[in-house]
Amino acid sequence: MNRGKQSAFMNWAKSRPPVKYDLALSGILNLPIAELEFDPKQLELHGQNAYGYTPLVEALASHRHVSSENVVTVSGGTSMANHLAMAGLIEDGDEILIEQPAYDPLLAVGHYLGATIKRFPRTFEDGFRIDLAALKKQISNNTRLIVLTNLHNPSSALVEEETLRNIGDLARNVGARVLVDEVYLEAMFEEAPLPAVLLGPEFVVTSSLTKGYGLSGLRCGWIFAEPALANKIRRLDDIFGASAALVMEQLSVIAISQLQKFAARAKLILDTNRRTLNSFLQTRDDIDAVPTKLGTTLFPRLSGIDVESFCALLVEKYETSVVPGRFFESPQHVRIGLCCEPENFHAGIERFGQALDEFKQEKIER
Repeated sequence: MNRGKQSAFMNWAKSRPPVKYDLALSGILNLPIAELEFDPKQLELHGQNAYGYTPLVEALASHRHVSSENVVTVSGGTSMANHLAMAGLIEDGDEILIEQPAYDPLLAVGHYLGATIKRFPRTFEDGFRIDLAALKKQISNNTRLIVLTNLHNPSSALVEEETLRNIGDLARNVGARVLVDEVYLEAMFEEAPLPAVLLGPEFVVTSSLTKGYGLSGLRCGWIFAEPALANKIRRLDDIFGASAALVMEQLSVIAISQLQKFAARAKLILDTNRRTLNSFLQTRDDIDAVPTKLGTTLFPRLSGIDVESFCALLVEKYETSVVPGRFFESPQHVRIGLCCEPENFHAGIERFGQALDEFKQEKIER
C-alpha cells in the first residue's frame, strides 16, 4: 500500500525509457494539432474565466447531459480533478474507502490529505466486479467517502447502474459521498452511461478528455457535483489553480465540437487492437484474463513467473512496454493498453508472446 505522499506509478510513467512498441498507454494515441480544426484568430490569451470559462462549462454540460451548475472545470485532467474533489470532500483523519486494486494516484491523494484509508475488493476471480456485501462490511458511521473508478482502472470492468445505486444507498445511510472517476467511460463514446452524479446528490464524478480521444495535451478535466458542493470546490480551487489557461479552455471547446470525428479514429484503433489481443489470448494457456469489450486496457494475470523481471526483459530486448501490476497492488498482473497504432500494437503483442516464451524457457533451463 502506498503510504507516502508521492505516486510511484506516475513517477514510473514519466521517467520510463521510450520504447518502439508501447503497450503501456491507457489513453488513445495523441492527435497531432493539425487534426484539430480551428482558426488561430478564435483564440485569446486573456478573457473571463475566473470560475469557469462559460463556453467550456456549457459544452461539458451538453456533452454529458448535466446542468451547467453541476460543472467544475479543471485544468490538469482527471488527476487534478480527483485531487480537488477529494480535498473538497474530506478533512484530515476522515475515513475513506477505496477500491482494490486501485489506480495509485487515488491512494496517494488520500494519504496526502491525511485520510484513514480502508479498502474494498474488486477481485480477478469475480471479474473485478464490486462485491456489495464486502463493501458493506467495510463501511462504518465514520466513513465519509467511497472512491471507485468506472470503467475500472486497470481492468476496464464496467460498474452497472444498479450497483452504483446500491453504493449510493450505503453511502447515504452513513452520511458519506461517492466519488466516481469516470475518465474511461469516455472511451465508450456514444454508448457511455450517463454520469453517476445524476443518480443522486451523494455522487461526485471526475473525468477528462485525456483518455478517449487523443486529446491529453489539453488537460481538460472536470468535476460534476450537486450545485452547493460544486461551488465549494470552485472556491477551493482558488488556492490550487486560481484560474486556467484560457487558450487551452478555448481549444477544449473547439475539440468538444469535433469529438465525433475523434471518436471514430479512437474506435478504429481500439476495435482493431482488441481483436488482435483477443486472438493472441486464444493462443495462450499461460495468460489468464478477464475478457472485456470495453475500455482501453486489459489486466491479465501471468502466473508462476517474476513479472518484474519479465517486464524488464520485454523492454530491454523486445522494445516493448506494459505496466507492471505492482503499481496496482497486483504483482502477478500487467496492464496492457490498446491505444497505440494498430500496426505497432500487433508487433508489440507478438513480442510480448516471444518474450514470455523466452522467459519461461530460461526458467526451465535454470
